[in-house]
Amino acid sequence: MSNATLTDKRPPSSLRGATLPKWFAWAVAAGAIVLGLGISTAAGLDSSIQWALIAALLFVAGTYGISAKVEGGRQAKDRVATSLVWVAFLLAVIPLASLVWTTVKRGIEVLDGYFLTHSMGVVGDAEPGGGIYHAILGTLEQVGLAALISVPIGVLTAIYLVEYGRGRLARSVTFFVDVMTGIPSIVAGLFVLSLWVLILGMGPSGFAGSMALVILMIPVVVRSTEEMLKLVPNELREASLALGVPKWRTILKVVLPTSIGGIITGVMLAVARITGETAPVLLLVWGSDWINANPFKDAQESLPMYIYLQYSAGSEPSVNRAWAAALTLIAFIMILNLAARGIARWKAPR
Repeated sequence: MSNATLTDKRPPSSLRGATLPKWFAWAVAAGAIVLGLGISTAAGLDSSIQWALIAALLFVAGTYGISAKVEGGRQAKDRVATSLVWVAFLLAVIPLASLVWTTVKRGIEVLDGYFLTHSMGVVGDAEPGGGIYHAILGTLEQVGLAALISVPIGVLTAIYLVEYGRGRLARSVTFFVDVMTGIPSIVAGLFVLSLWVLILGMGPSGFAGSMALVILMIPVVVRSTEEMLKLVPNELREASLALGVPKWRTILKVVLPTSIGGIITGVMLAVARITGETAPVLLLVWGSDWINANPFKDAQESLPMYIYLQYSAGSEPSVNRAWAAALTLIAFIMILNLAARGIARWKAPR
């Protein structure tokens, strides 16, 4: 019998070591939860946070110990890294889910058609009834005016920085945009208060609040638009310029259509960011229980202001209205984010 025949009869060697089944992580997680509950009960711990932390530590330790025993140290480290990512994800999601659940549970008791279509004009804070129509109207007008001013300024500034900006002026603009990104909302409100109300003598209005929101929105729009424009391949610009197309037309017809999905997403996120601001509204809009459809004259209500005032009243009807208004605000911001994702997918280059 030849050596080749003997070699063919030998069992094939495997380069793959022992591996744990796919359900291993779920089994370890279930065991960690059970052990965590047992330890918490035995130790007399009443906090669910303490129980969750104990279960998370047991999950990571159990994953490493079993994987190191069966699969080796290298694969065990990989599984531990994956486990830490899942634990961090859950630690971030659980408080968010708890917040949303509490808001929905408390807010759904009052939220109905009547609540959305009436104001607080003839209803006291301690009385049941009333609604948030005037607050919704004020929020839409104030945020709309802020977006109408901020979006052109922010987009054009980003175009300048990416397409034309060179030298000292571009560096100065970038520096001031970075500084504006970290400005607290109360500082923006105080700046507009000193200029618009104290120096120019204008009274409170929705437009005054919009100017403070503009200061907060512009750097977000500039930064998001700038990053989207940088993602456009230079080959597209060079191909257009090689055909003799002017640079301004290349930006208008090539660069902006290619990045329009990301730009719209950044704008929507900036709008969602300023929608929940309360400090500028407290200083510049003041709030009103009556419907004021004119954002350029007299005090006006907004959803964040309404939530603050109703919860501060302290009565059971006012606190319930505050929770319902918070649920409405969350729904509004969620709709904006979903719309941004839909537009970005629709306008994405094929």
